[in-house]
Order: sequence, then C-alpha cells, then structure tokens
Amino acid sequence: MLYVVLLLVLAALGLLVPALTTAQTHWAWLSVGASAAAALILVWDWWLRRRSGPAPAAGAAVERVDQRASADDQVEPVSGADDTPVSPDQDTEPGEEDTDAADLLVVADLTDEVRVLDEHPRYHLASCSWLGERATLGLPIAEARQLGFTPCAVCTPDAVLVAKKRATGD
Repeated sequence: MLYVVLLLVLAALGLLVPALTTAQTHWAWLSVGASAAAALILVWDWWLRRRSGPAPAAGAAVERVDQRASADDQVEPVSGADDTPVSPDQDTEPGEEDTDAADLLVVADLTDEVRVLDEHPRYHLASCSWLGERATLGLPIAEARQLGFTPCAVCTPDAVLVAKKRATGD
C-alpha cells in the first residue's frame, strides 16, 4: 500500500515539473489529482488497519500462569500496601505500586521472576489476583524494570520481594 502511495507522490512531483516549465495548467491539475489519490489511499489504509484491530506480536512466547505456587512463593504483602482485591476479568489496568528509593536499589539486583502480560505496563507476582487466568510471560524483575514495566499496586511485587530478601538476610 505504501509503495503505491510513494509511486503516486513521485508521479505528482514528476507532473509538477512540466506544469512549472510549460505554464500549462492541466499538468498542475494532474499533479494535484495524483497527490489527492495518494492521500485517499493513505486514509483508506489507515481505516482498514484501525478496523482490523492490533496485529499480534510476532514471536511472543506466552505461557499459562501456574496457580500452584510452592510454599516459598507464598509471601504476604507488606502491611499498608494497597492490596485491594481486583476482579481478574476486569479490563482496567491496576495502579502502580509506590516504591521508595531504598527498595528500588534492592530490586535492581534481584533475579526473582515476575509475570508480565503482553501490551500491559505492569509486572506482577505469580499469585496476583488481577492476573487470574490470563496468559503471562515470566521475566527476571531486573529485566522487567529495564524493559519499562512498573510494579502492580494489587500484588505489590517490589515490597513483597524486598521484604523476602531482607527476611532471608542475603
């Protein structure tokens, strides 16, 4: 589609040259027509893409969430954190956990796995109620941070993992 638009724009430019050199207006009108056709094709292509919805990510590996977590993975959120239950089928994105600077320094060195969803900006613990049965991808927390993901306010992964690290004394 874009190649057709490129050819029409080049044709319009080519028709503009004789319009300017010969002072004949029909060349100018042909140039305007070619430009208008290119614009119409761009609008038509945009409309088709918008109507068909977003394209699936190529090569994105997705795996199911394993709801059977081991006893080591069951860590309670830190008191005072926003752990209001959210319905798993709710389409609204959970808020971002407010993590202080000292915890961010600890999180940057962690290798614990967190869960992310394609096209969503938050990372979660595997036990997050917001995830429900959604398909997720596991990433080390440091990599998730580097990729621009932010912590979920429902499961508070930063606070939980930092508390777990401090409790083990590592």
